[in-house]
Order: sequence, then structure tokens, then C-alpha cells
Amino acid sequence: MQSGAQSLYRMSAESIVVTIFALEPRILENCNDILNLYIQTDDKGKLGDVRDIIIERSSLKWEIGLSIKHNHMAVKHSRISEHLDFGKSWYGIECSDEYWNSVAPTFKYLRDEKDKNTKFRDLPDKDNDVYIPLLNAFMAEISKQVTSHKNIPRKLIEYLLSKFDFYKIISIDHLKLTTIQSFNMYGTLNIAGEHCLPQIKIPRLLLPTTLLHIGFKPKKKTTVLMTFDNGWQFSFRIHNAESKVVSSLKFDIQIEGMPSDVNMKFNCKWNNESN
Repeated sequence: MQSGAQSLYRMSAESIVVTIFALEPRILENCNDILNLYIQTDDKGKLGDVRDIIIERSSLKWEIGLSIKHNHMAVKHSRISEHLDFGKSWYGIECSDEYWNSVAPTFKYLRDEKDKNTKFRDLPDKDNDVYIPLLNAFMAEISKQVTSHKNIPRKLIEYLLSKFDFYKIISIDHLKLTTIQSFNMYGTLNIAGEHCLPQIKIPRLLLPTTLLHIGFKPKKKTTVLMTFDNGWQFSFRIHNAESKVVSSLKFDIQIEGMPSDVNMKFNCKWNNESN
């Protein structure tokens, strides 16, 4: 007998099958090989591959990937600290000396408070003493590097989203539906089969080439907005992930704006009788 959670997962998964088949005719291609479906290991995410499930046909040298989310839309939860070089990790350019000199006093303050066993909620002015200085240094570093390295907008997309095309599958339990979003950035999704075309067409997305604006989100002291050309916008909300003070913080990174083609979601309602 299935548990309640298993039943939900089954209904969520079954709801998308018809739509995925309509998007990807090569799944049903009449070939002499075997259609392979497997789960990727977690360490693939460190290499810029967010796909959880791979569907492939070796004879066609073809594969697609599904990124599975459950009741949340977050993109990344990246840390920053006095030892983590976000520039090198995110887009392959080491952070400048100016950045490290700017953040050093704030991280020293956090180290001192950590040694006192202080809780974040007890810091007298964490917005002005911690969050705002770190975000100002973060914005200055991004602005500095993007003027010298024109490929940073694309590299940021590769880091924040994926180095591979994928379908983002989000199960929304309380609405009893599963949404499908296509991220066809490199042109490997929605490819016609040898004998049939996709029943649903999706476009290839234009990647960003220019950082148009970076600044604080209006009326927010803890959130930065990055706006790029071709419709891309991301928010970076800095926060403490633990109750006690530690010498590192986290970004909760969300997509605020996407090319209109990405906003074309496929909402797949659950069939409650499928269990």
C-alpha cells in the first residue's frame, strides 16, 4: 500500500506524462535501442547541471533532463563568507582585492560576535552593520567585473540556472497541479523525431549579454536586484541561515523576470483517480 506522500508523488508525476510526450517526440521514437531513464547524483549540481532525471536514447545521441522541485521556486541558496570567492565560483573570475578589503570589517565583526555566542536576533543593527555593507561590496564587485568581462551575464545564467537545457517540473500540492517550464537556452529541447514533429513547440531562449541595472530592491535593505537584457531579472536576498551568529551568510536567489517564452507554463492538473 502506498503512503500518503507516495500517492501525491505518483499523481504529480503522472499528470505531466502526456505533455512531456507532446514536447519531446523522441521519447516515443520507434528505434531499435532502449529508452534510458535514470536519476543523476547530487554532485552533478556542483558542475552546473541541475537536472535530476535524464531521459536518453544512445542510438540518437540524444537526451533531455528534468529538474524536479516540490512546492518551491528557489533557484539557488549560495553562501558568501570571508573565504568563499563567489566570483571564481559563479563566473570564473576571482574577486578583486577591493572586494576583500570592503568585506573584511564586516566578517571580522561577525567572527567577534560568533566568539561571544551571540544570536543574530540580538545584533543591535544587523541591516546597517552586516547586510548593507556586504551587499554594497557585492554590487560593486559585480559592476566592476562586468565592465571588463563581457561574458559574465551568460556565465551567471549558467551558474544560476544550468549549463544544460532542462524542463523544470514543480509539484504544487495544495493546488493539485504540476507545472512544466522549459529552459531551452542551448537549443537541445523540443527536437523533432525522425518520423514525427513535436505537438507543442517551444522557442529557444535568448541568453543575456548585458547587465542593465544592479541595485537594492525598492524598500528592501537585504535584497539586490540584477536586471539583464532579453528579459532576465534575479533577486538576491541575503540572510542568516542559523540562529546563532556565524561568519558566513546565505543568498536566497529567485527569478524575478524571465523572457516571455519562459513564462509559458504548462499546468498539468492531477487526476485524483489515478491512485
